[in-house]
Amino acid sequence: MNSASNLSIEHEQTIVALCTPQGAGAIGLIRLSGKDIWPIVDACVRLASGKKLSEQATHTIHYGWVVDQNNQEIDQVLFLVMHAPRTFTGQDVVEITCHNNAFLIEAIIDRILQCGARLAGKGEFTQRAVMLGKIDLLQAEAISDLIHAQTAASLKYSLQQLQGSLSSWTLQIEVAVVEMMAYCEGSFEFLDEEMEFAADVASKMDALILKVEKLLQTFPKQQYIKEGVRIALIGSVNAGKSSLFNCLLDKQRAIVTPIAGTTRDTIEAGVFRDGEFITFVDTAGLRSTDDQIEREGIDRSFQEAASADIILLVVDGATTLSGETRGLYRTVAQQYQDKIIVVQNKIDAPSSHDELGLKLSTVAVSAKNHEKIDLLYQEIFQKIKILKGSDAITCLLNKRQYDLLSKFLQDMLVIAPMLKKRQVDYELVSCRLKDALQLLAEMTGRSISEAALDKVFQTFCVGK
Repeated sequence: MNSASNLSIEHEQTIVALCTPQGAGAIGLIRLSGKDIWPIVDACVRLASGKKLSEQATHTIHYGWVVDQNNQEIDQVLFLVMHAPRTFTGQDVVEITCHNNAFLIEAIIDRILQCGARLAGKGEFTQRAVMLGKIDLLQAEAISDLIHAQTAASLKYSLQQLQGSLSSWTLQIEVAVVEMMAYCEGSFEFLDEEMEFAADVASKMDALILKVEKLLQTFPKQQYIKEGVRIALIGSVNAGKSSLFNCLLDKQRAIVTPIAGTTRDTIEAGVFRDGEFITFVDTAGLRSTDDQIEREGIDRSFQEAASADIILLVVDGATTLSGETRGLYRTVAQQYQDKIIVVQNKIDAPSSHDELGLKLSTVAVSAKNHEKIDLLYQEIFQKIKILKGSDAITCLLNKRQYDLLSKFLQDMLVIAPMLKKRQVDYELVSCRLKDALQLLAEMTGRSISEAALDKVFQTFCVGK
């Protein structure tokens, strides 16, 4: 996908969209891209110089107005002119910087539509860049990740992948596969040296499998970097979970009352702290109840415990636990021991706390007085460090990329034993390597259908 001939008529049409977020602000940016852009803009643009926008040199900025069919000014704007192929999409592009008022923006876009453009679909500008070979699909997906990055680390990796780090890694894998194919096909003409060929290809295959496995093994840890960490507050009624939840967020997000069972559903909120994005989830208190609504809330508490990355098991330090409550705590602790931090709350009150007999990290705090919260955060960050592990992460995969690489690895694991047979069937090995190479091509988008591209770009915002 690296020439204009690969574009359908639909993707040659001039498209227009607002690229900046909707809402009041200083400026808005409207982008146009397409093959027939110049007659469209000349019909609705008047420059202060009196010249036509289509006659201006590439990569220049011009002051003027967008005008209606009666040549009345809609807004005074700046026009950035960019001629193909030195543009983001690879097509002729005009960007309009206007005043960021919803009525003005709507009027400008409506006027451009009247002149022959159509509204852009989700991610269509980036999709055109991929189809015209300006970037590959991995870099395109990095743009989406960059926009939606929730952590500083995720932002860093997205920038690296936009610059081609994952593309370069994939190219190295492709080169290794092509080299193995060359060895296999070369063996057809050097039958007497067949065993030497087998040893060389098998050695390259082992190194390749190790490299792909190493990246795939980091995928669960990559999700903590991309999406942040989810922490559920679990505990009995009136243990102070909602107070602690508010305290950790440093704002009054959950309702706090002395009435047992106030929280009946999960409440979640995110916070940025020390470069980490953390989602805290307040849950209904654990206890036996005949109240159907409260029972549903408690069931959701157990669901949150299962899906959370870390559990804060909150214990009321001012109350002697009943046998039933102790049993509920122990049930949670036994199921999720590795991700639990025990939080003994209410150290400001006279202690009636009895040990649960759990050999787990414990932090004593007062959510009411905001005491020892920093110590709790230290324990949380220590858990996050363990979750991320010490493995070096070179790039961040999305689910599509992970699935394709997993399939590719399975193909390699099937081929590897074939190279260690006494009589190697090089023709079959070469055929399987070619099939595996198609998976890598699909990774970068060099061999992917337009329908599949449409599916990928549905996750993008319209202005990209």
